[in-house]
Amino acid sequence: MTKLYVLERSIFLPILSLFFSWNMAFGQEASEPNEPIRRGLAPTTESWNGLYLKLRLSDRVFWYQENHYRRRNSIDNRSDFVGRMSQLYNRAGFVYLFNDQFEVTVGPTLVWNFTPNPDDPSFVTSTLEPRLWHQWLLTQSMSGIKILHQFRFEHRFKRDNLIGADYIYTDRYRYKIVAYIPLNKPRMENRTFFLAPSNEIFFETGKMQRDILEENRVYTAIGYTLNNFMFFGGHMWTYGPTNNPGIYRNRHIIRLNVMYTLDFRNKRKPVIRSLPAL
Repeated sequence: MTKLYVLERSIFLPILSLFFSWNMAFGQEASEPNEPIRRGLAPTTESWNGLYLKLRLSDRVFWYQENHYRRRNSIDNRSDFVGRMSQLYNRAGFVYLFNDQFEVTVGPTLVWNFTPNPDDPSFVTSTLEPRLWHQWLLTQSMSGIKILHQFRFEHRFKRDNLIGADYIYTDRYRYKIVAYIPLNKPRMENRTFFLAPSNEIFFETGKMQRDILEENRVYTAIGYTLNNFMFFGGHMWTYGPTNNPGIYRNRHIIRLNVMYTLDFRNKRKPVIRSLPAL
């Protein structure tokens, strides 16, 4: 059994890594939104810190919540990761579990988007972006590896940080695939080190949208489960079109996260089964 376990991973891991990283070659350099577009600039950098909460209220119903603190690089230093505020991101919702392989979530989101240039009086300090969101999450197992397919739909009311900018309504469609690969145990359970590569693609439609493709994100996290906690973090690379045809934004993001789960039916038992889609 041990030899088979090692063999499966020796075959599966290289294939999975190739799948999640193939599109790295397609990124092109560009400046971040609200800055002049100039060819040849280095990628921008950001730092995202998140707290995830999932509470099992009954056999079928969960409460789900995310709170994120996000910073981005300074205007004059594109590689410092934390020079300016970027966003305060808050998402919540109720989850209905149809079975161990399928769940649906519905809820609100509220985002604070901070000014891209604190010294520019033409920008307001921050703007609010309310959203409604719902998603389908499908889970499958393969030799102890958990694979999650997330289909998320967001209905956004957003505006630019420029003074006097109007709100516009857009619809965003997201698909993410995530694999939880246990490293020191045959499956995801308590005290498990794991690797979690993921790939997510974003599409958006609505007024003033030049491109349907909004962004692609490639993220590789490493983590550890400990009782009711999951600690995970890693590097995420993103690219997507700008308002200038043929020019793509390009970001490197460091992500650090903690997830807490609690089953009110049995408060001492960790909810390892409730894995986040990262």
